Amino acid sequence: MTELAGIHAFGELIEPATLKIERLLPGPVERVWSYLTDSDLRRKWLASGTMEMKPGAPFELVWRNDELTDPPGKRPDKFPQEHRMQSRVIEVDPPQRLVFSWGERGEVSFTLEPRGGEVLMTVIHRRISDRTNEIMIGAGWHMHLEVLAAALSGGRTEPFWDGWARLRQEYERRLPG
Repeated sequence: MTELAGIHAFGELIEPATLKIERLLPGPVERVWSYLTDSDLRRKWLASGTMEMKPGAPFELVWRNDELTDPPGKRPDKFPQEHRMQSRVIEVDPPQRLVFSWGERGEVSFTLEPRGGEVLMTVIHRRISDRTNEIMIGAGWHMHLEVLAAALSGGRTEPFWDGWARLRQEYERRLPG
């Protein structure tokens, strides 16, 4: 990874209830796009769910975070082994931009920009309900993007849940109260 990924490693609130996080990932952009839009590849770093690439198309995301790393680490007691969420595609511009609803209220956008042999991925999560969720979502995106970077580079990352717990404490400290 380059210096940019280190400088912007942590997400930041860019306005109330809106978190932005960036990662510089191994390219090319078409490969990163496939990890974002193909259910089998997306399940390796985030959640599965077949997504029709047209605005208005409904889809379901299915998280199984215990399967993202081996070992998975200690899952917090309040988290189930599987989580499902209904979403809807809002905007698609392959291979640069994807926007979809995050459940009933939220919205997530992914923008991909080629940078030489790498790709800058910008994730913006809008309409986060409260500070507790800002912290959990910040730690979640951070750890999921670590898993994506490892998948794209052929590397490994720390156990998912251990990393998430560590990052949750860091986001608690970093995000304004």
